[in-house]
Amino acid sequence: MKKQEEFQFSNGVVLVPVVFILLIWLVFWFEIRFGMDFTKFGIFPQKLWGLRGVIFSPFIHSGIAHLYHNTIPLFVLTAALFYFYKQMAWKVLFFGIMLSGLLTWSIGRPAYHIGASGLIYVLVSFLFFKGILTKHYRLIALSLLVIFLYGSMIWYVLPIKEGVSWEGHLSGLLVGISFAFIFNKQIPKQAKYYWEEPDYKPDEDPFLKHFDAAGNFIENLPSEEDTEVSAPEKTSEITVNYIYKRNKETLK
Repeated sequence: MKKQEEFQFSNGVVLVPVVFILLIWLVFWFEIRFGMDFTKFGIFPQKLWGLRGVIFSPFIHSGIAHLYHNTIPLFVLTAALFYFYKQMAWKVLFFGIMLSGLLTWSIGRPAYHIGASGLIYVLVSFLFFKGILTKHYRLIALSLLVIFLYGSMIWYVLPIKEGVSWEGHLSGLLVGISFAFIFNKQIPKQAKYYWEEPDYKPDEDPFLKHFDAAGNFIENLPSEEDTEVSAPEKTSEITVNYIYKRNKETLK
């Protein structure tokens, strides 16, 4: 089997999520430490000044519970993104923040929309749908793991809870699905076994020699020597000459 070179661990797999999380925690600490409230820097739909929230809103949270619930999914999903899709990870991360924010600004209610939930929904939907589309067994396994861990989040794209920006969740979901179809280059290639190669010859496979044409197992394979002797072109007449000398003492 050929070596899978695409899935390799790098410092960015851990470093990027850690830096991102430290930054949003630092912003929250700054608010608490100096008694400030950055909510006004969130997304406020249909207002030009509300566009600044497209950049700032992922780093602003309403409280410790809000921040805590976003921290673990953000770390897990960002690490998975940079490990399995490192060639397009920065594009998904940057454009995911921008486009989900712009879509929230377009369809959201007239209120401040803050938090990294929109980005989390981008990552969840992208990792799930992209793995299914690639048909790579490892990426499909990742898709199933993502849906197992965060599948229940789908309910929060609906207005079922007061004070939750379902518009931001829905925007992130739609952007992630779009990315799964748009970013179709530099996808990791599935490893191939030697029998899947175009120059593979079944007749020369040492394993398949143990089976006949009907697929039955052959217990005793003829050895190379037996094969050579039994072949018609290999048979030949063998002449043995005995040479002896008379002992003169026996003739007396």
